[in-house]
Amino acid sequence: MENYQIDNLDKSILNALMDNARAAYAELAKRFDVSAGTIHVRVEKMKQAGIIQGTRVTINPKKLGFDVCCFIGVNLKHARDYPDTIMQLEGFEEVVEAYYTTGNYSIFIKVMTRSIEHLQDVLINKIQTIEAIQSTETLISLQNPITREVNP
Repeated sequence: MENYQIDNLDKSILNALMDNARAAYAELAKRFDVSAGTIHVRVEKMKQAGIIQGTRVTINPKKLGFDVCCFIGVNLKHARDYPDTIMQLEGFEEVVEAYYTTGNYSIFIKVMTRSIEHLQDVLINKIQTIEAIQSTETLISLQNPITREVNP
C-alpha cells in the first residue's frame, strides 16, 4: 500500500478533511457524488498508505499563554551525539518541533515559551545543559503570517 497513487477524488477528500477533519463521510459523499462507502474505502486506503496520519485539534498557543515562539539552531560537538540529544530535547515540553538539518546547524528546533524570562530559563537550565551541544543560536519569531499544510 506504500505506492498508493492519489487521484482527483482522493485530493478532494483530503482537501475537505483538511478544512474540517470532522466532516461526515455522508456529507462528503453528497458533495463529491459518490457513496459514503467509497469515501470510507478511500480514507482507509490513504491511512494504510501513510498519507493520512491521523486527525488532530489545532491549538492557538497564544490563547494558552505561550507568547514567545523561537527557533534555535543547535550545533553538536559530534554527529554521533544526535540520537541522544534528540531524546533529551524531547523531554523538554517547550520544544515543540525538531529537525535534523544540513547547513549551519545539526538540529533546528522550535520552542514555545510563556515569556522571554521563560525562554531564558529553558535555554540556560535545559537546552544548554545538554553536554553534547557545542553552541546554539536563537531566533525569536515576531510573527507567523503563513501556516498551512501541503496542498495534495
